[in-house]
Amino acid sequence: MTVPTPLAPRPAAPPDRVAFHRTELGPILGLYGRMVAAGEWRDYGISCLRDVAVFSIFRRTAENPLYRIEKRPALRLRQGQYAVFGMEGQVLKRGNDLAAVLRVLERKLIRAVE
Repeated sequence: MTVPTPLAPRPAAPPDRVAFHRTELGPILGLYGRMVAAGEWRDYGISCLRDVAVFSIFRRTAENPLYRIEKRPALRLRQGQYAVFGMEGQVLKRGNDLAAVLRVLERKLIRAVE
């Protein structure tokens, strides 16, 4: 009687889509909630694609996004996996620390009181 040899473990397959993790969505939705309470933003959309996850922020539902928060894991060793883009497509901030990248949008919440 022979004992079967166990198969070697397979390497983990890359995910089919990139998505935001719960720990990433917490700070994003916290900022979104504060901006909604301030009356600046009204809607959002999340897209999970093969190489990028996008959180789009809208002032109104039927228009182009004001800001896009993107997660591109392929860029984590180069420019940083998180980026904030403006309405015209300009890069506002890049980095590997999501909280630091989101600070560029939190500054928009601070206003002078007359």
